[in-house]
Amino acid sequence: MVRLGFLILLASASPALAGASNFTLVNGTNVALSDLSIRRAGTADWKPLGAGPAAGARGPVQFNDPDCAFDIRATIPGAGPVTWAGVNLCDVKSVTLQRDSSAGAWVDYDQ
Repeated sequence: MVRLGFLILLASASPALAGASNFTLVNGTNVALSDLSIRRAGTADWKPLGAGPAAGARGPVQFNDPDCAFDIRATIPGAGPVTWAGVNLCDVKSVTLQRDSSAGAWVDYDQ
């Protein structure tokens, strides 16, 4: 029985081993985003992703990494740099960046 439990655990962990791949980034912030960048969560190495989509727009992101957890950062006019922390990019089709001046920054997923 222990072996069966181990196999079930291994099978359920398999999708996480696939890593992050291309996704669609949706700007749900109601303002333009600039200086879009990404880093593996917990690191300091930001990599540019280019221009962010206009308010309400979406754009493809060509991306491939063995990890799943990332931080996404963009500059918002009047607010400066905003970071969406701990974004899970494994097995997602699109990521919608949301922000509210009172609630902060969060992400919605379409899997």
